[in-house]
Amino acid sequence: MAEAVTQTDLQGALRLVARGKVRDLYEIDENTLLFVATDRISAYDVIMENGIPNKGKLLTLCTAAWFHILQSAVKDLRTHFITLDLPAQIPEAQRAVLQDRSMQVRKYKIFPIEAIVRGYITGSAWAEYQKSGTVHGIKVAPNLQESQAFPDGPIYTPSTKAEQGEHDENIHPDQAAKIIGKDYAKRIAKLAISLYQAAHAYAYNRGLIIADTKFEFGLDEATDEIVLVDEVLTPDSSRFWLREKYVLGRGQDSFDKQYLRDWLTRNGLKGKPGVRMDEEVAQKTAEKYKEAWQMITGGL
Repeated sequence: MAEAVTQTDLQGALRLVARGKVRDLYEIDENTLLFVATDRISAYDVIMENGIPNKGKLLTLCTAAWFHILQSAVKDLRTHFITLDLPAQIPEAQRAVLQDRSMQVRKYKIFPIEAIVRGYITGSAWAEYQKSGTVHGIKVAPNLQESQAFPDGPIYTPSTKAEQGEHDENIHPDQAAKIIGKDYAKRIAKLAISLYQAAHAYAYNRGLIIADTKFEFGLDEATDEIVLVDEVLTPDSSRFWLREKYVLGRGQDSFDKQYLRDWLTRNGLKGKPGVRMDEEVAQKTAEKYKEAWQMITGGL
């Protein structure tokens, strides 16, 4: 198994802006950032001590492919993506490690919400529905079964964006409107639903069901346009199911971190810091990421 890249150090070539759970962000110039996807992996909001080899490359290549797919499907969609090419400032010794796990992106003002779209009732949405018949406080159709598609189509269910180590909070769309303003909230909800529908149709034809996903958006303050940012439609930000194994009325196996989460729970390690995955868990998780990437992109 290849060695995982869990930390980057550009040795002063670019200024480090932030380190997230997965990505390291560097400033190229006042208008441009370098997003570097490491092989770090988190579960239950805790970063594991070791990473998943090549995960960052798969996330980056998958995101770049989705930007292209979505721009072909959704009229006038703007994204922050510029290129997978590395900027000239990157030292030669670093280029092989960073290529294909890095993308240059335009810098925008980021809206402080996660734009989650759910096409199927599962996970935290299913848990809430069983208690109250609602999802993020939204009343939905009665008598739904677990993993069922919402009968009236996908729903927009935003959440707050928590600081690292904290939990995002599921909120009603009305609360999102209070945070970012009614006009932007309405535009983001409409765009997020359109993006989900386009992505779901594309993936479904390739044997995958996108049960739910989260988008992040920025604002081009010069033009007042909403811009799709961050990573999109990867196993880190989405719940993918195999279409051929989909069975209504129960939970489904996902192409995300579920294998890791299950291992942590079984071993009493859920939410605990300083955990190192064993080799089998890292390998199985890597295989899930690769399989999803190959189904979406054809492995190109």
